[in-house]
Amino acid sequence: MSESQARDGAADAPDPAAAARPSLEESFREFGNAGREGLTATLEAGRALRKLVAADLALARAALARALVWLTVAVAFGGSAWLLLMGAMIAVLQRLGWSWLASISATAAFSLVVTALGAWQALRYFEMSKLDATRRQLAKLGIGGDGDDDEDHVREEARR
Repeated sequence: MSESQARDGAADAPDPAAAARPSLEESFREFGNAGREGLTATLEAGRALRKLVAADLALARAALARALVWLTVAVAFGGSAWLLLMGAMIAVLQRLGWSWLASISATAAFSLVVTALGAWQALRYFEMSKLDATRRQLAKLGIGGDGDDDEDHVREEARR
């Protein structure tokens, strides 16, 4: 068979790839179906995420209530233990020859120092709960924030 005959025979044979190609209308239909399926999957994922967040918040709420109950128990027993410890310390100081006034004053001063330390640490942690970094970022985006806060921030940046 000559080369020209082989080319003519190849031209007459139908192209298998051309036969498998869908029409333009069918392509648009498939494209639309795929878009709807994608949107449906996205909506289902959003619903599942919302259910997960709601369940997680319910669990956190229940855990917070239980934690507060146990915190109350701990404070009650901790307070009574502290009173017993201070009573024992007063007795020991009495035994060492201190007067009642001196031993009670010493234990009261020790209790006040521990109370002041606890209050100072609590105030430090309350300061951390103000979400200052988040507020600054939201203010940069123009959401929330007062004009006074922006001026204070500008002054702080100028000092650095």
